[in-house]
Amino acid sequence: MLTLCIAARNVGMARAAGAAHALSLGMRWLAFTDADTIVSPDWLSTQLQLGTDAVCGCVSIEDWQDNGESVRHHYLERYCEQDGHRHIHGANLAVAAAACVRCGGFLPLQRCEDVALVRALQASGASIAWSAAPRVVTSARRHARVRDGFAGYLRALADEPHSGLTGRRSV
Repeated sequence: MLTLCIAARNVGMARAAGAAHALSLGMRWLAFTDADTIVSPDWLSTQLQLGTDAVCGCVSIEDWQDNGESVRHHYLERYCEQDGHRHIHGANLAVAAAACVRCGGFLPLQRCEDVALVRALQASGASIAWSAAPRVVTSARRHARVRDGFAGYLRALADEPHSGLTGRRSV
């Protein structure tokens, strides 16, 4: 396993640095996840079998202990974990090297770098699989450095359970 260390405290810069390093090694497929996420053993092969330029996968949560029952209920009521969903999660995202280069890759954004990448991929004409097949389990933590990330979404569910929220960032 290779570790690349940077001192950016910026998720967009971190993902861009990792992608640039992988590209410099000749990698043809770039898969991204988060430190609090566990990917399934067939995660990469499932992505590749979809035969697209990019894959936007879903996330599952198994441990809801830091959240009330109402947060879990509201999340499950709103979340679409099936093919054709429109969720964008940096914890379950992959892109072909050529498509990543063609669209300009990750921008040095402190938040929503994954959404910006998917929008750039769409603008470039890339084929994207919105698939529930590549499986990951992520944390249900509600406190993180990034204000508008997944933890922020869970906080919003806890703070405004009847706000009409419709799901994670999507395009």
